[in-house]
Amino acid sequence: MLLLLLLLQLLLLLQQLLILLLLLLLLLLLLLLLLLLLLQLLLLLLLRCYCCCYYCCCCCFCCYCYCCCCCCYCCY
Repeated sequence: MLLLLLLLQLLLLLQQLLILLLLLLLLLLLLLLLLLLLLQLLLLLLLRCYCCCYYCCCCCFCCYCYCCCCCCYCCY
């Protein structure tokens, strides 16, 4: 009977450890996602072009000053 109780306690402890491990893994995944989002934002800011047309502006990832604006941040 005592052995059964000890075994049950051990199983409960293992279950708690597994839940804690899963929570830590989830936290790590969230941190990784946040890091990837920040990296994407940084790349977006770094790769943005600053060449402008007279009447319209070239936007990110297109450094050719054609008057057909593409996307996102315009440079004035």
